[in-house]
Amino acid sequence: MKYAAVGPIAIHLPELVETNAQLQAAFPNWDMDLIYSKTGIGARHIAAPGECASDLGVAAAEKLFRDHGIDPGTIDFLLFCTQTPDYPLPTTACLVQERLGLRTSIGALDFNLGCSGFVYGLSLADGLIRAGSARRVLLITAETYSKYIASTDRSLRTIFGDGAAATLIDAAETPSVGSFVFGTDGRGADALMVTTGGARPPEQAIKPRRRPRWGSPLYMDGPGLVDFTLDVVPPMVDQVLERANLTRDQIDLFLTHQATLLMLDRLRERMKI
Repeated sequence: MKYAAVGPIAIHLPELVETNAQLQAAFPNWDMDLIYSKTGIGARHIAAPGECASDLGVAAAEKLFRDHGIDPGTIDFLLFCTQTPDYPLPTTACLVQERLGLRTSIGALDFNLGCSGFVYGLSLADGLIRAGSARRVLLITAETYSKYIASTDRSLRTIFGDGAAATLIDAAETPSVGSFVFGTDGRGADALMVTTGGARPPEQAIKPRRRPRWGSPLYMDGPGLVDFTLDVVPPMVDQVLERANLTRDQIDLFLTHQATLLMLDRLRERMKI
């Protein structure tokens, strides 16, 4: 049996940078110092109007190939994670396959996940390699959330930026990727959602948990997500450590999803790490 091994990673960020100082100048009533103390975010990269997830993903993959001497012809599966696809149809991964010049005999698929996207992608790549369905997987994660955010939305515009990463995952003789622990709770669908653009008629659609204040298609119940994270993440961390016969005090570095500073600080306090 072959095992997955994480190889080189490359990133690509849009050229436009939106700083807190720029937002403060545009919206004098926004207290950017207070916002920064909670988010820890001082700037964010924003995609241009005609710049989409596939563009960012292709640029990240091209950088990966160029910087590490990788032959695109050796890729035999492409995983593309995004919640902001270029189109509902066709699959963005298929567009990326053509633009990167990957073989037409490879597998390629999109999957729609946000914060947990890379972990799910790594798990999928691991499964493909262990099953013998792939030997070299290209995992691309790319988002342009700014396209779903109104310019006056203080709660979201100060947090979300755009960008992409491309990761090479190769088959190896020895395991280096550990166990995964997953969870799903669809009851929280109304806490983080894009309220437009789907096939569900408005009269049947899920309603956001609270009334959106700034008219963004993207809605997020920030306090609700913090509470959910603090309840769910610590026991999941312990579960994955238990599978590896480890405890929290044996870990030198915890790498988390890039949430806000407030959420990460509270999570660290809750976990006593």
